[in-house]
Amino acid sequence: MADGGHVDLRSDTVTRPSPAMRRAMADAEVGDDLFGDDPTVIRLQEQAAALTGRQAALYLPTGTLCNQIAMRALAGPGRVVVCEETAHVGTHELISSAMLSSITFRTVAGRSGLVTAAQVAAALEPVPYDPAVVGLVTVENTHQVGGGTVLPAGALAEIAAACAARGVPLYLDGARIFNACAVTGTTVAQYAAQASAMMFCLSKGLGAPIGSVLAGDAAFIEEAVRLKILFGAGWRQAGIMAADHANARRLAEGIAEILPGHIDLDAVQTNIVFVDVAGTGQPLDAWAAGLAGEGVLVTIVAGKIRMLTHLDVSAADVDTAVAAWRRVAAAFGLVPTAPAR
Repeated sequence: MADGGHVDLRSDTVTRPSPAMRRAMADAEVGDDLFGDDPTVIRLQEQAAALTGRQAALYLPTGTLCNQIAMRALAGPGRVVVCEETAHVGTHELISSAMLSSITFRTVAGRSGLVTAAQVAAALEPVPYDPAVVGLVTVENTHQVGGGTVLPAGALAEIAAACAARGVPLYLDGARIFNACAVTGTTVAQYAAQASAMMFCLSKGLGAPIGSVLAGDAAFIEEAVRLKILFGAGWRQAGIMAADHANARRLAEGIAEILPGHIDLDAVQTNIVFVDVAGTGQPLDAWAAGLAGEGVLVTIVAGKIRMLTHLDVSAADVDTAVAAWRRVAAAFGLVPTAPAR
């Protein structure tokens, strides 16, 4: 329980630096990243490039900025980007893409957020007399709105082949790629090898306080550095800043016992749990408020209650959260009155 008073399941970005990480931040050797001479950032970027098997990497403040720079560099203004209809780039980042790069999207309806190579190939088919030109395909792995669903490396390779057949680059939004690796046994480098470029977040399953990393070939990263400055992210002493899936399953199964039929357990593959409370007779905000009153913090995403397990959530915290769900459900008259605490 990170703050001693709540079980914070709003996101895996709420993790706090460990004492060891705080010491490393305090002792970090720094320079000026805008001038390219921050030694800690340089080491981080070299390690990220080695980890992903790419020529170079770039440390950036946010995953959204990674995506925006990649789409600008790989697709370019006035082009169409193909993505799954609930993907982060085509929903939360839609206006950012329009403002920064004059990019629009062609969406594909995936199953639990995952698209197939056949769907991508169909989206890349040219339309006679249509001036729209597809400049990029993006894939999100794991897929957040899909419930943390995992795209296997083989499926990504098939999508990459469909893109190559049309001469269109493929970009991997791997904000939670390490969760996908934990499930499939695939390395980050094996995933990265299928895409023209990729990103991953340091502030999610890896538990760092801030930042994401963009990786690709040297020419791509050179352009990404230029765009970083153009987009206003030339930070200075960045070197200072340089989940448990079993808990998520336990949480989901506990809530499923309380509210049968309101959780798709097959979709709980990594650290994200969605609860569909439609049909309970209570609105989403009433559930969120009731849980907050019991000390459990959640978010509302895509019309459902969303919870994410992370480094700061223990097995005991999961038990606390499940007990809170039971008490709120009892208060709504959906289960027998919960026992006293």
